[in-house]
Amino acid sequence: MQRTMIKQALASTAPLDGVLVRGWVRTRRDAKGFSFLEINDGSCLANIQVIVDDQAPAHGAIKSINTGASVEVEGALTASPGKGQQWEIHVARLELVGAADQDSYPLQKKRHSDEFLRGIAHLRPRTNKYGAIFRVRSEAAFAVHQFFRDRGYFYLHSPIITGSDCEGAGAMFRVRAAVPAANRTAENQAGPGFFGKDAYLTVSGQLSAEVFASALGQVYTFGPTFRAEDSNTPRHAAEFWMIEPEVAFADLNANMDLAEAFLKGLVNHLRRHCAEDLALFARFVDPQLETTLDNLTAAPFARLPYREAVKILAEAGSAFQFPVGFGCDLQTEHERYLTEQVFKKPVMVFDYPKSIKPFYMRLNDDAETVAAMDVLVPRVGEIIGGSQREERLEVLERRLDELGLRREDYWWYLELRRYGSVPHAGFGMGFERLLMLVTGITNIRDVIPFPRTPKSLEF
Repeated sequence: MQRTMIKQALASTAPLDGVLVRGWVRTRRDAKGFSFLEINDGSCLANIQVIVDDQAPAHGAIKSINTGASVEVEGALTASPGKGQQWEIHVARLELVGAADQDSYPLQKKRHSDEFLRGIAHLRPRTNKYGAIFRVRSEAAFAVHQFFRDRGYFYLHSPIITGSDCEGAGAMFRVRAAVPAANRTAENQAGPGFFGKDAYLTVSGQLSAEVFASALGQVYTFGPTFRAEDSNTPRHAAEFWMIEPEVAFADLNANMDLAEAFLKGLVNHLRRHCAEDLALFARFVDPQLETTLDNLTAAPFARLPYREAVKILAEAGSAFQFPVGFGCDLQTEHERYLTEQVFKKPVMVFDYPKSIKPFYMRLNDDAETVAAMDVLVPRVGEIIGGSQREERLEVLERRLDELGLRREDYWWYLELRRYGSVPHAGFGMGFERLLMLVTGITNIRDVIPFPRTPKSLEF
């Protein structure tokens, strides 16, 4: 017999015989003549109620079934007389697949704190909140691919191990082949290693995407990236996922248009396909979530140069923790002030000082700023960062020299500027920050299955 997902069963338009459901018990309640099980299989937020008649052969297994146990249920899907549910299953066969110890199972029927659930990340997807988070995450990943596929982009698997520091900030994890402790020497621990040169976990797939945009026109990467920053803020993790499109023959304005269309498209997709799960977050996590998402999709994003943004902040009269002035990098408090207090919607800030941006961003005619842009959204702050790339060889070489980066490390990147160079642009969006935006969740640790943060490598 084919398994029926609970999501399918609850969407049925008529009673069904011979329904087979497999899942995990949320609660068991015994009454006179009957036992009631609430079962969830992860396919949706809702549980399905299962009725076990104490005269039925299936009732023999009921006393061994506790919260957390996995079961297989076969029976008839019938209309439920109970409030809040249209269907229930009357059991003909009940099998305990995997028992759960009642005394030690940590997810009893009560609310648990996020901090507690991070300590049991192997079990937290079984809760309503985290089941919903990771269903939204799955649908969001599909929406990313669909957005770019519908627009003719090609998906690039960029390297995870690299010899290049794309951001030039040095906050990278070094990669070395594992050597048994008994065989470790100063030489094999300090030498050039497996690749004959220093190797790192990537901080970005951008440089690889530029290579392929120079051949295929428009591409995107979507994969894990890594930052060795000793930061324990709610917005940072050592491992996270990035989406990075790159487009040939594109300038900064085209890049901003794409970023706005992309973000709006993803939010609209998730509101259509994850309405039940998003309603949970609007009810229990962020009462303003619907308003935030409405504001994001209803009107064009505000766009303003960095100089103007700094002027607004300097004249705000607010007691910011971090000072504001030309040449400073905008902090989360500044980004939230612009989006939540001034414009009350997403804001795109562009033309940043070159002193605070990486080498690959196109130098503007003023020789002081670069064609960079950030998309700022309420509550989260920066969600997208990008730029028009520097396509002029002599300017790019000069920027590498200014920042103390060795040209030989970027020889292939420089050669792209020698052989058919074109204007091109791209951006990166943190996937987890998107999920924080659409769910109202404020800690990145709660939107990624197994968070990697300083001093934490569990699971």
